[in-house]
Order: sequence, then structure tokens, then C-alpha cells
Amino acid sequence: MTDLPGDVGGSPPAGPRAGAVAHPAGPATTYRPRSRTGLRRRVRRKMLMLLRRWRSSLTVRVVASTVLGGLIALGVIGGVLSSQIRSGLYDERVTQMLEDAALQSENARATFEGATASTAQQAQEIANSWLYGLPTTGSDAVGATLRRSPDAVGVPIIEPGTDVGLRELITPDLRRAVAGEGGQHWQPVALPTQTGGNAPGIVVGSPVTLPVAGDYELYLFYSLEPEEETISLVLRVLAVGAVAIVVLLGVMTWGITRWVLQPVTDAVLAAERLAEGQLDERMDVRGRDELALLGQSFNEMAASLQRQIERMEELSRVQQRFVSDVSHELRTPLTTIRMAGEMIHDARDSFDPTVRRSAELLHAQLDRFESMLGDLLEISRFDAGAAVLEVEERDLRDLVQRVIDMTEILAEAKGSPIRVDAPEEPCTADVDPRRVERVVRNLLTNAIEHGDGRPIDITVAVNATAVAVRVRDHGVGMDAETARHVFDRFWRADPARARTTGGTGLGLAIALEDTRLHGGTLEAWGRRDVGAAFLLTLPRRAGAAVVTPPLDLQDPRQEGTATAPLGPAEEGASRQDPASVTRMAEEAG
Repeated sequence: MTDLPGDVGGSPPAGPRAGAVAHPAGPATTYRPRSRTGLRRRVRRKMLMLLRRWRSSLTVRVVASTVLGGLIALGVIGGVLSSQIRSGLYDERVTQMLEDAALQSENARATFEGATASTAQQAQEIANSWLYGLPTTGSDAVGATLRRSPDAVGVPIIEPGTDVGLRELITPDLRRAVAGEGGQHWQPVALPTQTGGNAPGIVVGSPVTLPVAGDYELYLFYSLEPEEETISLVLRVLAVGAVAIVVLLGVMTWGITRWVLQPVTDAVLAAERLAEGQLDERMDVRGRDELALLGQSFNEMAASLQRQIERMEELSRVQQRFVSDVSHELRTPLTTIRMAGEMIHDARDSFDPTVRRSAELLHAQLDRFESMLGDLLEISRFDAGAAVLEVEERDLRDLVQRVIDMTEILAEAKGSPIRVDAPEEPCTADVDPRRVERVVRNLLTNAIEHGDGRPIDITVAVNATAVAVRVRDHGVGMDAETARHVFDRFWRADPARARTTGGTGLGLAIALEDTRLHGGTLEAWGRRDVGAAFLLTLPRRAGAAVVTPPLDLQDPRQEGTATAPLGPAEEGASRQDPASVTRMAEEAG
């Protein structure tokens, strides 16, 4: 037996589909339908949304990975099973058909050899009788035909066949093999069906000899359509089962993932509530497994944090109350000491030089002590939340000029001229004049103190939403570490550097609190041996937000700020605003 090449299913030749219109060759056009562009944009948007969902959800990743793995596994198993079932069923059925074809061929030879025919008509009747009686023999063949061999010697007869259309399925290669080599040969073919389609089958050929007519070729056709239907049924069952398993796997994975991740989600929500200040928030603990252990550990941590925070809050309240009480209690003795000091200071000319110098030092230190006491009382009001704004619409240029007039004597004594750059149009805003003057005075006094006798630049600017004042000196400057702590209470960048302006160490801390009350920002920048800059930005309307600051912290026109990139070891910057400030530093005891 020989298996010859052939197509089981068959397919029509490639060509234009029905209804297609052929266009003549010509230059390509660049027209692109708008709907196609919109569809591409929507697909891209969906893909980005799925990608964000993939990155942000562990449940989606676990379910998708599990379902994808299940699909791959079921695809491999289904492919192997279908291939094995198809091969086994096909091979077994083909073997049965070849055995049946061999039996029918032997039966035909015996019939033809035992028949007595002397004419072509008798030979024709013998051939027709055998072919049309084939179904009565119990054969599975769906058709049969006889073809005259090319080198046959005898009287030719009309080639009989149960279905003349089946002759077209016999290929020349099969005929040459049957006629030239003898024996049994077969090949797969696509048999036409009653519905107009094709069904897989095989054709088996073998040589026979008719009396009077000579050598002929007997071809038997067998259909594999029942086997194909069986395989299709098996594949459908496998597909339905695979879909059901994948869906069940996805649902189970989703449920298990949600069950496992729910305590984690609860922990995240509880942590967010703790961060918002709800210190009594706790997780619901059930069971005694690892997830319950997670909940217990979280609750213990939350309870410990609550105790620590409440303890710190109580200590802070005690400290604030102590500062406030001490400051108030010191008012009375300070007033008495002040009166006595004034009398001694007024009579200093009658004392000897040593006592006169002591009287002058006592007067100066009493001034500083009184200033520090006032600052402590102001800080205690901020800490207690008792500080309020007395807002009125004022021109920031006038406030800056008042501060300059008050500090002009100090600037002349230090040899630092003050240069002002202000616009001609009004820079009005809803501010508390007393507090804004105090902020600008602290910044300007600080610049004079550290300006080393160099010019002080004050810039005033305004836009639609904010006003700003920048104070820039060209003195010793400061590094990154100093910029980070410059607004801390009692912070001094260089403890060895002597104060000449009698500062208390609370000026910038109070300036920051005044700025926060206005809803503004206070920023600091510095560079060693180049100078420092402070930028005060306030909203023009009380309670409004600053959309775009009218000034930058660093002015590129100023020497030393934009000539070269500032390295991390050389430059420092600090920004303090209501959203970023938690607490500057622990207050001095």
C-alpha cells in the first residue's frame, strides 16, 4: 500500500473576494478617515487605562496571571489530546478502510476471473453488476469506479461507476502508481457532500482484469465524515470544558485574592485614618491565622503610636503652658526691675566709671530681656492657636518703606546701604500691617546683621493673585544645613558669631508663624560668601491661594546667583509653607 500526497479538505484558489472591486494601479493616497484615527485614539486610551489598572491592582495582576497560565496549560493539554484523538481515530479508521478495500478488490478479481464473457456487452454487464451490487456486500465504500489502464489490451467498455463525479478526484499520480506498480495504493481526498460542501475521505486503487476488456483500475471511495464529526464533537466538549475551567479558575482566584488582600486593604484604610488624626482607629481581627496576626500587630502598633502621640501632646501642652505662665509671671518683676534700672541708668553720670558701665550694661540687657519676653509671649499665642489676623487692605510698598525708615540708623551704622526695587503701580493686599511689618523687619535686620557692610537689595512685586517681598544680602551667606534650620527657634548658624543687634533667636520663627497666618510662604536661600535671600509671598485676598508667585527666590540679575550651577555643598534653600511645616524645632527649656 502506498500513501500518495493529496488534500483532505481542499480549498478554493486564492483570489478576490466576492463583491471586491479591483482598482487600477496608481499613486498611493494619504487620505486617512477620521473615524479610524478616533478608533486608534480610543484603543490607545483603553490600553493606557488597562496598564494603569495592571500597575495599581495586585488583584488584577494575580487573576490575570492565573487565568493566562490556565489558558496556556489548557491549550497545551487540549492540543495534545485533540492531536492524539485525531491521529488515533484517523489511523484506525484508515486501516479498516484499506482492509475493506483489499477484501473488495479480491472479491472483484474473483468475480471477474470466474465470469464467462465473450463480448464487450457481457463484460460491461459483469462490471456493472459488481459495482452496483457493492453496497449489498457490507462494504463501507461510498462509491466505486473502474478506469481503463493506459496499456490495456482488449475490447474497451464504457467505464462504469456509482458516481461519475468521483472520477475527477483520482489524480494522475495515483493512476500511474496503480497501473505501473500494481498492488494497492491510496491517497486522501475531499469528497463532495449533499449539502454542497466537502468531507474528508480516501480513495483506494488496485488493478483488476476484466474478461475480454483487459486491464482496468478499480477505485473505491471511503468517507471520513463520521470521524470528523466525532472529532469536532470532542473538540467542542474540550473547548466548553476549558472555558468553564478558566472561568471557574478566574472566579476562585479573584475570591481567594480578595479574601487574602482584604486585611491588607483594611490596614491601608486604617493607616490613612491614623494619618488623618483618628488615633482610635483599629483593625477588625478574626481568627488565629497569619492574617489575624497581621491585624493584631497593626492594632498594637496603632495603640503604641496613640500613647506616644498623646504623651507628646500632653508634654507639648505642659511646655506651652509653662512658657506662657512663666512669661506672664515675669511681667511684674520685670516691670519693677525695669523701673529701678531706668533710675540707675538716668543717674549713671554720678557714678564712677566701673559702676556707670555696669548701669549701661544692665539697661541694655533689660531691653533685650523685655524683647525676648515679648517674643515668648507671641510664640505662646501661636502655639495656643490664639493668634488672629486684623486684616486691612494696605500697599506693601508703604509697609516696606516704614520698615526701612525704622532700620535706617542700624544700616548706616553697619555700612550697608539699602536699595529698593518696587513697581510704580500699587501693591495692595489684605494683610495685617503689624505682622507684615514685623516679618519684613526681621528679614531686613537679619540681612543687615549678616551683610558685612555690603548693599541690601529689597524687591517688591505684585501679580493678579499675590504680592511678594525679597530681601537679598551679599554677606557671609549660608549653606544647605543652615537653610534647613534657619526658621527653627533659637537656631544660630555660627554660635561663635556675636550678635550686635540684640536678637532673641525667635525672629525668623515668629516671621514664619505670621506668614502662615496669612496663608503665604516664606523661603530662604543662601550660598557661602555670596549672600542669602528671603522671599515672602502673600495672597492678595485673605483666604485665597497663590497661583503664581510674582518673584523668584533667586534673582538671576544678582551677581553670584546664576554665573555657575550651585553645588549641593555650596548652596542651600529652604521653603516653609502651611502644607510643609509641621514643627520647626523643640523649644528651648
